Amino acid sequence: MAEHVLLLTGELAEPRLRRVLDSLQPLGFRTTVASLGIKVAALATTEIVLRRLPSVGDADLVLLPGRFRGDLDRLSAHFGVRFERGPDELDDLPQHFRRQAAPLDLTRYHTRIFAEITDAPLLGVPAILERAAYLVSEGADVIDLGCLPDQPFPHLEEAVTALRAAGIAVSVDSLEPEALLRGARAGANYLLSLTEATAWVSRETDAVPVVIPTTPDDLPSLYRTVDALRAEGRRCIADPVLEPIHHGFTDSLVRYREVRTRYPDLEILMGIGNVTELTDADTPGVNALLMGIVSELGIEHVLTVQVSPHCRTVVREFDAARRQFFAAHEAGALPRGFGDGLLCLRDRKPFTSTPEQVADLAAKIRDPNYRIEVTAQGIHLYNRDGHHTAVDPFDLYPRIDARGDVGHAFYLGVELARAQIAWQLGKRYTQDSELRWGCAVERPEEDASGFHAVGTTRPPTRTG
Repeated sequence: MAEHVLLLTGELAEPRLRRVLDSLQPLGFRTTVASLGIKVAALATTEIVLRRLPSVGDADLVLLPGRFRGDLDRLSAHFGVRFERGPDELDDLPQHFRRQAAPLDLTRYHTRIFAEITDAPLLGVPAILERAAYLVSEGADVIDLGCLPDQPFPHLEEAVTALRAAGIAVSVDSLEPEALLRGARAGANYLLSLTEATAWVSRETDAVPVVIPTTPDDLPSLYRTVDALRAEGRRCIADPVLEPIHHGFTDSLVRYREVRTRYPDLEILMGIGNVTELTDADTPGVNALLMGIVSELGIEHVLTVQVSPHCRTVVREFDAARRQFFAAHEAGALPRGFGDGLLCLRDRKPFTSTPEQVADLAAKIRDPNYRIEVTAQGIHLYNRDGHHTAVDPFDLYPRIDARGDVGHAFYLGVELARAQIAWQLGKRYTQDSELRWGCAVERPEEDASGFHAVGTTRPPTRTG
């Protein structure tokens, strides 16, 4: 951690930055604020910083606004001290400093993800490989080949062999012993789902069996199967079967707890598709709750599917959940402040400015460029000619003077639409940036070292 941090800012943000820093004292290190003599420091270029910053004094870290697009390496080399980007918003400084002192590690997790290709028999091997590669890129550790009842799977061995050749761990999921044996002989790592009656299959292969009760509420049958396999020194995984809501969901959760109590060191798998797929609810929150149960019970594996359209990012969501919850568990803390991947529809701190702060800033603007901000009060649109607030962008339309610039009018329409969505949902809005949707939407790559290209807001006309 730095001992003396120099924070560079612009004239408009300087008073607020000083207030935020005062509210954080004592920080455990010295801070100095320096204005670059321009209105907005985030718009400064590398050359402006070189020209307007005579010295960094004895600072051992220089912090620029998060939206600064200059060359940090060049500045660091010139001044002989480390230059970094801080957070995009001043209100995020406390979290930024905490993360500098104790960086967040989301590389570790305890639970493995089995991602099932439910229609594998209907797909050719190239399509299976393509689907598997995508699921692995989303976070899957094992690709589960689902075998459909009464549906031939003549290319099962070829699919298993191809996946293994691609370096992908494979499980075969079937209630038919013959399909399980075929998959195991081709090199499958795991076999799902064996019962007391079909447990003999595991004795003829090296694949790890995942065993289930004969019927979901028949735990004694699961115990007998597990005890027999363990007595033979064989590794096995137990799946007490998670039931859908209103069809035994709570009782099935109790069964998971009973199995964990009986076998503290037994590997357990939870198939979460019966809840995510069969519940009309946004899956990030459902996955967070299920991950909480998985974390408390120390469950080592989950099996998930992405069939229903509303479940199309379930693997990615659970990957985020397992990393965040592992970090929280290791810290002995609530799962708060350990990543925002599961905050998709709302943000914990959506509004970074108060209406009063926006009004104060708006009163200092002396140019015709429109600024857009969102507070709990609504959408703020302001420039040198006035400051207007509304919750419906159409109410701001009479206040806009685009002077016949269709491109600029289009730009303002897009930005005001984003602002309205942010205000309605309680999300953070930043002008000129897309809204962030956690792990539900891949975040676009941003070049933190370059400005947007100068040019028209209208796309080029296509011909031909």
